[in-house]
Amino acid sequence: MASKPPKTPAKAKPAIAKKAAKPAEKKPAVGAIAKPVLADVRAKIDHIDRSIQALIAERAEFAHQVGKAKGKLAAAVDYYRPEREAQVLRMVVDRNEGPLSDEVLVHVFREIMSACLAQQEPLKIGYLGPEGTFSQQAVLKHFGRSAMGLPMASIEEVFQEVEAGNADFGVVPVENSGQGTIQITLDMFLTSNLKICGEVELRVQQFLMSRSGRLEDIERIYAHPQSFMQTSSWLRANLPKAEKIPVSSNAEGARRARNADDAAAIGGESAGHVYGLKKVVTKPIQNDADNTTRFLVIGRQLFPSSGHDRTSVLVFIHDKPGALFDVLSPFARHGISMNRIESRPSHQAKWEYGFFIDLAGHIEDESMQAALAELKAHSAQIKVLGSYPVAVP
Repeated sequence: MASKPPKTPAKAKPAIAKKAAKPAEKKPAVGAIAKPVLADVRAKIDHIDRSIQALIAERAEFAHQVGKAKGKLAAAVDYYRPEREAQVLRMVVDRNEGPLSDEVLVHVFREIMSACLAQQEPLKIGYLGPEGTFSQQAVLKHFGRSAMGLPMASIEEVFQEVEAGNADFGVVPVENSGQGTIQITLDMFLTSNLKICGEVELRVQQFLMSRSGRLEDIERIYAHPQSFMQTSSWLRANLPKAEKIPVSSNAEGARRARNADDAAAIGGESAGHVYGLKKVVTKPIQNDADNTTRFLVIGRQLFPSSGHDRTSVLVFIHDKPGALFDVLSPFARHGISMNRIESRPSHQAKWEYGFFIDLAGHIEDESMQAALAELKAHSAQIKVLGSYPVAVP
C-alpha cells in the first residue's frame, strides 16, 4: 500500500503588528471651549454696537437737518411734533418680532428721539414735584431723559407755568384705574385755555419704605391720599395702628420719612432712591396688582392727527330731562366711540354741569366735525380740550 505523501508543513501566518494604543485624548475644560465661542460672540456684539452707534449719529445728523429746515423758531416747543413721535414709535412696535418687549424697544427709541430733539433746545416739562414722584416717571417715559423736568408744588402751578410760557409742556395725573378721576385736574380745564397734547399710561407700584427698613419701627406713614386708598388693604392688615399723615406727593412723604427711624413713606422705587430709603417689604403693597395711572400732557396748541388719536371735549349743559341723551346721540349717529365720560359742576351757573368726554378720533376727522356741529344745538357751550395720540406702550 502506497504511503501517503508527507504533509507540507503549514506556513506560519505572518505576525500582525498590534496597533499602538492612542494616547487618551484630554478633553478640554469647559472654560477652554467656551472662551473662543464667547470671544467670537463678544466680537460680533462689538461690531453691532459700532454699527448702532454710527446709525444713531447719522440719525442725529438728519434730525439736525430737519431742525435747520424748519428755520429759526421761537422755542424748543416749536420743534416738537408729538404726532410724528407717536407714528415712529408705532412703527417700532409693528416691526418688533422679539426677543425684547414692545415697552423696552419703545423706551430705547424714545431716548434716541429725546436726545436728537435736545440738539435744538431741551424741552422744559412741568410736573407735580418734588423729584421722585410718579409724575416725574411719566415725564421720563413720555419725553425721555434729555428733556428738562421742572418740579412744581401743585397741579395748579403746573397749569400756571405752562400758560405763562415758563414750561413748554406739563404732565398732570387725570385718572387711576383703582381710584378713578383726579378731580383737581378736571377742574383746572374748566377755566384754563391749555390743550391736551398727549397721554401717558404708567403702571404704578407702591412700596413701603423707611430709613431703617424695619416694619417694627414704623409708627407713622407719609403718603399722598390716593396712595393711602390704593394700599388700604395691606396697611389695615399689617400696620393698623400706624398714624397716616397725608402729604402733597409721595416724594414729599419720602423726603419727610428720611429724617426719622419711626417714620415710613409709600411711593415708587425712584422716590426711595432719591431720598435714601429702604424697602420695608420687597413686594409692592397696592390693592390692585395692575394699578395704572393715566397722565395728560398739556400745552398751548393743538397738533395734527397721528392716525390713531383721542379727542377730549368739555360740554356744558343745563340740568334738564334728556340732556345727557342729547349730548351723546350725535356721537352714536356718526359712529364715534366714547371712551370715557365724567361730570363736574361748571362753577359758572347754578345747576349747570360740564361733561368731560373722551372720544375715539381726531378733531380734523369729518365725522367728529359733523357730530360736534350737531351737538352745538343742544349745548350751552362746547370746549375742545385737545386731540392727541393714543398712548403707546
